[in-house]
This record gives sequence, C-alpha cells and structure tokens, in this order.
Amino acid sequence: MAVTVKNIVPPKQLENSQTAQYTAVNCKTIIDKATVTNTNNANVTLSVNLVVSGGSAGNANLVVKTRSIVPGETYLCPELVGQVLESGGFISTLAGAATALTFTASGREIT
Repeated sequence: MAVTVKNIVPPKQLENSQTAQYTAVNCKTIIDKATVTNTNNANVTLSVNLVVSGGSAGNANLVVKTRSIVPGETYLCPELVGQVLESGGFISTLAGAATALTFTASGREIT
C-alpha cells in the first residue's frame, strides 16, 4: 500500500453551477484540509457534496449546505476533514456566485 500526500484541489475559483472538483481515481482518498476564501465584496454561499462512484450531487450526500461566507473570510470546512472518498467518489461544489470563492483541498491518496 502506497500513501501519497497531495494537493487534491489546487487553489481555484469556484463555479456557480454544480461542479466536480476532484475524483478519487484508482485510489482511496482521505481529505486532510479544505479551505474556501471569499474574494468578493458581498456574502457568497457555498455548498459541498461528497458523492460516491456512479452517484450525483444531491441532498443525500450534501455535507456543507449553503453556508454563507462573508467578504474576506477564509472558512476551514471542518465538515470535510477526515472524510474518505472511495475510488470513483468525488468532491462537488456549488458557489452562490461565479469566481467569488477560492477553494483548495489537500489529502492522502492510498493505492
């Protein structure tokens, strides 16, 4: 078994449509840290889903629901820390406004 520590989602601005940000491919992934920063001048909401292989984002896998991020705030996403994605599982996000939230996540891929 090999463990690779990596930045699973390099810093990027989120989309205002449901978008897969990372998929565990041929590995199991443990999320160690995730942050989101509001770079806008207004509150912006964030939703995050952890979806199993073959699934789709919905209420059954919603772990952060329309959390309001205030301007300049960096939210540490404690709901994601320690979560495990099996192979084919993915992180999907939805921002209340495009290019207003910067997201990044790091973790361990186990093969």
